[in-house]
Amino acid sequence: MHTDSGFTLIELMIVVALIAVIAAISVPNLLAARISANEAATISTLKSLASAQAQIQASGYVDANGNGRGEFAYFQELSGVRNVKASSNGTGVADSDGTNRVKPPMLSFGTLDSNGLMVRGGYVYRMFLPGVNAVPLGESGLAAAYPAVDAAWAESLWACYAWPTSHTRSGRRVFFINQRGEILQSPNVTTGYSGVNGPAFTAVTVSGSNRMTATIAMGATGADGQRWTSVN
Repeated sequence: MHTDSGFTLIELMIVVALIAVIAAISVPNLLAARISANEAATISTLKSLASAQAQIQASGYVDANGNGRGEFAYFQELSGVRNVKASSNGTGVADSDGTNRVKPPMLSFGTLDSNGLMVRGGYVYRMFLPGVNAVPLGESGLAAAYPAVDAAWAESLWACYAWPTSHTRSGRRVFFINQRGEILQSPNVTTGYSGVNGPAFTAVTVSGSNRMTATIAMGATGADGQRWTSVN
């Protein structure tokens, strides 16, 4: 006598339902773990950036105004993918490629997109150096000329933001660091910085002043309406 064997429709439905329940439990946990790992890696990257900036400034490798005092640098300079800035007119405005390149590189990354943004580990980074009157100048892409950085101000000022490539999927928090070396964070809840839509420099300032000398909202609400606190 032949007897058919196999799963009944009800049994298959039960299996599908169990798989759905397991997925509903595990997927959020996996996403949370990925977000946590990306944010931890971003904090580590910003610490490495602060160390690299301190080294290049102390070494005097970038000295566009020729006064013997080192200046801070953009990602492309620190990563050795582009010659460091130089003054093309002797005015102390560093806006042209010089003849020197950092070797060995102080960072292992530095390829930017056309917007001057760098992507690493689920986060987008943008570096700022000061122009005339300490107005922040975001880094430009490799094919573009250097922004007109004020070499004198660049001896003491730099800043960098990092925010998720996809808010709530690759990361949640947004981070900020400058020449003080202390990393700040905001929850990025109402602002939702994501992808190419990152914070303006003024976001972390108390007054909304577009100057790199502005007071930073450390433990206070910034111009973007978010509270900024230390992660150190």
